[in-house]
Amino acid sequence: MTGFISVFKRELKSYFATPIAYVFLVIFLFFSGYLPFRQGFFDYRQADLRLFFMNMPLLFMFMVPCTAMRLWSEERKSGSIELLLTLPITVPQAVLGKFFAAWVFLIIALLLTFSMPLTVIYLGKPDMGLILVGYMGSILLAGGFLAVGCFFSAVNKNQVISFILSVTALAILIYAGMPTTLSYLSRFMPAGMVSAVENLSFLTHFESMERGVLEFKDIAYFVLLIIGWLFACTVILEERKAS
Repeated sequence: MTGFISVFKRELKSYFATPIAYVFLVIFLFFSGYLPFRQGFFDYRQADLRLFFMNMPLLFMFMVPCTAMRLWSEERKSGSIELLLTLPITVPQAVLGKFFAAWVFLIIALLLTFSMPLTVIYLGKPDMGLILVGYMGSILLAGGFLAVGCFFSAVNKNQVISFILSVTALAILIYAGMPTTLSYLSRFMPAGMVSAVENLSFLTHFESMERGVLEFKDIAYFVLLIIGWLFACTVILEERKAS
């Protein structure tokens, strides 16, 4: 645990040591507030945050890779990864320390959107349970996206390439669950395979939480997804350490 905590503290402090974190927060907060109002937040005439949560996959598809691309790519480019991996900490501790530091940073960004719940509370009487489930789903979505970004950051030492690969992978995992995609796939794929593709999509499992429905299968999906991508990231780094 000592190694994990050391890496976690180091990484979390590094986010706020430069203006990059503050620029990220400003951009995220601007678009997370702008998009729902642009889509007719007041015309919707319901005291909930459905429009707010609907935009999270699109926002995270670009914002989370921006956070993740530096996690290992920067270490590899500067050569500091060799120093880090020679310290008395294991590779899984380093991976988890970096991941949870970045995840906490993204959770902070989500918590700073508190003005949205305050707005709907002022305008009406929202179901706070639905809002809390929506935030929980957004946190899990951010963690899943981040785990994918961690893997591609470990694969390539170029941050731009890591970003592009992450966005591409996330776009595939998101749009695989869209009705238009599923309708197209159903033309030449059996129903069982189409259903499997749908169940692999972020969108399928996030949409139920977006509506305020909390199910074990959706939580399990994100937990297993995070574990799987972080395990793959650990394997890549273990191979580099051995070489």
